[in-house]
Amino acid sequence: MPQATVDRASEFLGGLFTSLTERGRSLFKSSNDQPKTRDELIAFGEALMSRRGEATGVALASELLSGYDGATEQDQIGFLDALAEQFGPDLAQLTAAVETFHISGASPDAAGQLLKAAEPRRQELIRRLNLAPGGTTSLVRMREAVLTHLRDHPQLKHVDDDFVHLFTSWFNRGFLVLQRIDWNTPANILEKIIRYEQVHAIHNWDDLRARLAPADRRCYGFFHPQLVDEPLIFVEVALTLDRPGAIAPLLDLDREPIAAKAATTAVFYSISNTQKGLAGISFGNFLIKQVVEEIKRELPNVQNFVTLSPVPGFAKWLHSERTTEESALLDVSARAALGALDTPDWSDDPEIVDRIKPILLPLAAAYFLQAKNPRGLPLDPVARFHLGNGARLESLNFLGDRSPNGMRQSHGLMVNYLYALGEIENNHEAFVERGQVAAASAVRRQLPSKPLTAEPRKSNGKTTAPLTIAPPA
Repeated sequence: MPQATVDRASEFLGGLFTSLTERGRSLFKSSNDQPKTRDELIAFGEALMSRRGEATGVALASELLSGYDGATEQDQIGFLDALAEQFGPDLAQLTAAVETFHISGASPDAAGQLLKAAEPRRQELIRRLNLAPGGTTSLVRMREAVLTHLRDHPQLKHVDDDFVHLFTSWFNRGFLVLQRIDWNTPANILEKIIRYEQVHAIHNWDDLRARLAPADRRCYGFFHPQLVDEPLIFVEVALTLDRPGAIAPLLDLDREPIAAKAATTAVFYSISNTQKGLAGISFGNFLIKQVVEEIKRELPNVQNFVTLSPVPGFAKWLHSERTTEESALLDVSARAALGALDTPDWSDDPEIVDRIKPILLPLAAAYFLQAKNPRGLPLDPVARFHLGNGARLESLNFLGDRSPNGMRQSHGLMVNYLYALGEIENNHEAFVERGQVAAASAVRRQLPSKPLTAEPRKSNGKTTAPLTIAPPA
């Protein structure tokens, strides 16, 4: 559908909703100018649940959402708590439905009534709130607040479950539109790309231009019709001649671009989710698959699809191994040599780098192939994402990211995941069904068969004690 047609349709629907809301507001005779208290917000919720008229319902939904946005944080939390405690299932109806279900011998009709009675009232309230203009955006922000306060208000877990249940349907892949984002994209969207970038910070407009304008760069985002100028997730792509092992050359403002038709490899080097309120609603697997299809269609010369990915959990895991005397991976000398990781700028010292690399890479292989979370899956969240999508762990890149964030979260380690198009389905099934990690033989060969040790170093042809550096006081 042409963009102009989409814009006219959006403008028409927006005007229709506004007219409907204003008409309902005049019927309801309420003003949204004043902040609402917790009790007022609850009263609006009950009124919205009791009304059948659509115009009045839209007006009430608008009033409630506007009142919630203007309320104090204490009143907002009070309303969210009320969603958990006062807008659950109607217990009288649920009890009656259970009895009918047993009496009927579990008939399909009785089962349907039981299912309907078991649904929390807040699900219907959220559906009705979504009728308001801008309702979807407001509800995404509301769920973000639920996640923020979940630890201190565990009862909100039930509210969060209902948001996830509804958002999974509302943000179904069928409603999402893939759009290329380039230097000609409207400025308000480009500003959000700068703000939302989560992996490699975009420092200014020149930095953004270097990621969007050259012929060998691409950026794609998923958009939802109810959040028209908000990318839900976006991926940045570099078109290259080979598989990169470090991020700095890809982001270098002074690099020499190549012709897109000369490229053989598409590198997904940054994937950013933009809406905290949509956490847990997966778009990334669909995004990568569709971007692969887009690039293949535009550039048949591109045959290899890889990532250059961060390893956000590696430094934390390694710290645990280093401080655990019972570690099966490190002996005393290796543990002492890794003390260099606690010193500033260790990566600038070639001697330290030479000592650390043969210890760090086998540890990285163990981290990806052996370290598991309670569900038996890899500890690293980025690994779970790509492996779950059918990628293969292709290579470990020592000091691939020497930025402050890269050194802090992974001691500079980056990895490549390969999306081998003929293997994706099998890799996905093996990972989902058996927790099996698809990994290249070069990675598997790095796995240590015994505790790692720091080899004695050579100095002027003489063997000396292993290099050790005490951590700073």
